[in-house]
Amino acid sequence: MLWLVTTGHPRSHRRTRSRRFRILLTLGAVAVLAVVAVVAVPLLRPPGPRPLFQLPVGCGETWQLSTYPGHDDYDVDLYPTEGEVWGRPVLASSEGTVTVAGINGSLGGRTPENPDGPRGRGGGYWVKIDHGGRWETQYLHLLEPPLVEVGQRVAQGEQIGRIGSTGNSGAPHLHYEQRRGWQKVETWFDGSPSGITHDDAEYTLRLTSNNCAPAQS
Repeated sequence: MLWLVTTGHPRSHRRTRSRRFRILLTLGAVAVLAVVAVVAVPLLRPPGPRPLFQLPVGCGETWQLSTYPGHDDYDVDLYPTEGEVWGRPVLASSEGTVTVAGINGSLGGRTPENPDGPRGRGGGYWVKIDHGGRWETQYLHLLEPPLVEVGQRVAQGEQIGRIGSTGNSGAPHLHYEQRRGWQKVETWFDGSPSGITHDDAEYTLRLTSNNCAPAQS
């Protein structure tokens, strides 16, 4: 005679599996909430005070800032008022941490040796810097791979690249943006607004850079 041997009631096994499933589900939900809290809560906080941004170019240099119809609100193009444009140093507007250093879109083929080469797409070589308090700056159309890396801490005035014409660019220049949270805002330099707020019409002004190394004690 065969005896049927069991190690427990089937219902007890189902209850055990059900309890384990509920525990795992609860732990998963807690983990998701923790991630959301870490990522989303800082983004919901109001932005901090505006950093004292400086022009992203050499100390004492005078540059033309401009926009034009179709350029997009708050975007600024910078051109030197004298001297060669290609290869001019691009400097960090304020201290911060590099969050992007690479290629936006495609590079195209415009170089100092071939300035009328084919255009690329987007911003070409570019850098984005997080300045804290949900403030960011962006630097586009750089000549070559950025001189900084993601995660690198940079000081105000530190060189991050050189001016070029990569991406969707018709001539060598620096496309520059300031952002508060996810939104572009009017650029301020040395504590004053630039006046570039929309792209309804062509607009230019000249400013002299105060992006100078701190005095040595």
